[in-house]
This record gives sequence, structure tokens and C-alpha cells, in this order.
Amino acid sequence: MTLFRTNRHDTAQQERMVRKQVSPDFLDPAHEWRRLFAETWGTFLLVLVAAGGGVVSARSGGAVTLSMIVVAPGLMVMAIIYFMGTVSGAHLNPAVTLAFAVRRNFPWRRVPGYVLAQMIGGIAAALFLRAMFGLVGALGATVPGSEAGSGTALAMEVVLTAGLVNTILGTASGARNIGANGAIAVGGYIALAGLWAAPISGASMNPVRSLAPDLVRGDFGTAWIYVLGPILGALIGVAFEWILKGKPTTAGTLAAQGSIGVNDSTLTRKRKGQKK
Repeated sequence: MTLFRTNRHDTAQQERMVRKQVSPDFLDPAHEWRRLFAETWGTFLLVLVAAGGGVVSARSGGAVTLSMIVVAPGLMVMAIIYFMGTVSGAHLNPAVTLAFAVRRNFPWRRVPGYVLAQMIGGIAAALFLRAMFGLVGALGATVPGSEAGSGTALAMEVVLTAGLVNTILGTASGARNIGANGAIAVGGYIALAGLWAAPISGASMNPVRSLAPDLVRGDFGTAWIYVLGPILGALIGVAFEWILKGKPTTAGTLAAQGSIGVNDSTLTRKRKGQKK
């Protein structure tokens, strides 16, 4: 009971600190639609590139190589973090949203909205690819490699996602790592994971990235791997983050929920102080 009260106190204290640093207008619940739009648009772009690489490769007779296919999503995530990370936190992945919530950097009440926005964005991307190219390349679906069974693919997704979540939570735990450094680290990890593990499991690490093509093409034979694997990996990643860093930080909360307005409000306060 004492531990529960302590955790509640820590969470409440973090939220008060966040509110002091973020512009009141942005924290208004009426502006949640901005975050949800950001997650929808960002996930659309991610799935468009991640699944689209396989589609365009099949359509072009291999002009897009495997290395290009697996590096492109990492570069896209890097770009997304740069242009909208301060708006929504740029989760783009239900496993990441779950990890931030379990880590107590993100309110549970906002999890369903984020996951729904991510699903809408991912499915919209798959529908776009279907409209443009048909069912070429299985719509870029992630499936176990020809030499890998379901168990091997599942284990790979668990391990890869645990590493991804550690990278995301780790770069969000200190103020100096938010933004540029975080974008490079997360994008680089996604590209690196794909370069060596894509032939085994597809290196999805994202339930929406895998479910969206499966939903549109109507094939759910291996979908469970890419839902269960990232979820288990996310929980392991959070446990490792507790071992490495201890309690969640205010900087992590800012990174998870979006920090738009922090710089503007800080500059305004400094200017007012200088005038005085």
C-alpha cells in the first residue's frame, strides 16, 4: 500500500513539473486532436515506407534492394521525430505507447486514442498501396523467413522490440537526448535491426506495421507473431529500463507526451525577465 501511494505521488509530481514547462494551451484536452492527428499521419508515413518498400521492389523487379527496404523505415522514423516528435511524442507504434504507459511516462487514459490513431494511419497506408499497386508483393507484409519457423520469428521480434524500446526510453530519459539525438538513435536502431534480422522475421517490431497489410490483404496466418512479439518485447524493455535507470524522469514524460511550447514559453519568460 505504501509503495502504491509512493508511485501515485511520483506520477502526480511529474505531471505538475510537466505542466510548469509546457504551454497551458497545448495541455488543454481540447487540443488532443493535434496529437492524434500527428500519430495518424506519422504512422501512415511509416507504414507507407515500411510496407511500400517491398511492394515497389516487387513491382520494379528488384530495383529496390533488401538493404534499401530495411533502411528506409529508420530514415522515415528519424524524419518524423524531427518534425512532430514535440507534438505527440512520435510513438507510431502500439508497443511504444504501451511501453511509455507501463513506464509511467504516459497516461493510460490516452493509450486507446493513440493506438486507434496508429491503426487508422497504418490501414490507410496499406489501402493506399493497394489502390496504387494492387496486391503486388503481398502489400509488404511481414512474414517469417523461408528458413525460420514461427517460434524463431517470434523470439526475434521479442528481442528486437526489447532493444527498440530500450533505445526509445533511454534517449528520452535525459533532457539532452530529446530531439536530434533521439531521432538518430531510434532511426539508426530500426535500420540496424532490419539489416541483419529482416530475413528471419521481417524485423517489424510494430503490430500496426504488420497488421495493416494483413487486414487489407485478408491473410492473418502469421499476424499473431507480430502482435505478441512486440508486446512481450516492450514489457521486457521497460523492465530493463527500470534496472538501468530506476524511476521514470520528467524528461521522459515530456518526450512521451510531446513538449511543444516548452521552448516558446521558456523564451517568453526569459524576455520578460530581461525587461524587468
